[in-house]
Amino acid sequence: MKKLLWYLIAGTRGGQTRALILKNLIDRPYNANQLSEAMGMDYKTIRHHLDVLIKNGVITMEGEKYGAMYFISKSMEANLDEFYKIWEKLNKQGK
Repeated sequence: MKKLLWYLIAGTRGGQTRALILKNLIDRPYNANQLSEAMGMDYKTIRHHLDVLIKNGVITMEGEKYGAMYFISKSMEANLDEFYKIWEKLNKQGK
């Protein structure tokens, strides 16, 4: 999971957006519309990044379609320390 987090957050385009989504989901579950509003970003952009995070097992989805809620996965929960290390390094670099 460590390498995967580095890749998804620091190694690819859109990593900063994915990091912000994760930061929000660590605090509480959201649906895509709530995340879009909370982050001030386009709904389709949020959906794209949620799909990437689901595909890689970083988050999970409960429910169907528009109202589906997103949660961090158990493997992400187990690696929160690593996420925060990456978050701090990126913020220090000004990314």
